[in-house]
Amino acid sequence: MNLTRLRTVRIFLRSTATLVAVVVWNITSAGAQNIALQLDPAHTAVKISLGASLHTVHGTFQLKSGTLQLDTASGKVSGAIAVDAKSGETGNGSRDRKMHKDVLESERYSEILFRPDRLEGTVAARGKCAVKVHGTFSIHGADHEIMVPAEADIGADHWGAHAQFTIPYEKWGIKNPSNLFLHVSDSVEIDITAEGSVTKALKSVAGGSQ
Repeated sequence: MNLTRLRTVRIFLRSTATLVAVVVWNITSAGAQNIALQLDPAHTAVKISLGASLHTVHGTFQLKSGTLQLDTASGKVSGAIAVDAKSGETGNGSRDRKMHKDVLESERYSEILFRPDRLEGTVAARGKCAVKVHGTFSIHGADHEIMVPAEADIGADHWGAHAQFTIPYEKWGIKNPSNLFLHVSDSVEIDITAEGSVTKALKSVAGGSQ
């Protein structure tokens, strides 16, 4: 092989390697993104179910706000989901007054907060996924570490999610409203269906709320 031909081969190999590197980088960048997820209070439902000796109590709470920043490559997530503790209602006025005064003490602890920090499971910038969300659940003046299983469907500009989990409220130091004639479960079931908008995050995801 003469010198000119050898140089040509070397240039070709370098160009090919550069092209492959660019293609791989573009594929990786497209698949691994930082995205911001906004929750729409008008299209988010927070429901509770509390077992009791006579019947199961069902209730609702209102979402105040929700913003999440997600790194689909690392699974890191930050932001916060805030629920208005004072908005809780079960359809029974006297029971609701007791819930707010004696159980939640919502005049004093007016906000229920979830601050996620990481996801377990495969997350794509687009499409459906099933994950577990780890984070801190703040209620009644105390923080608790929890893992929440969730399903999400992320589109180009809209997303939706559903999560169901159990809160052991009595174990967490919140009063159990049971009395001599009524036995109430020491844990409450939470069901959340959420919708919102999708935008690209302006900065990288870091631990803690934004």
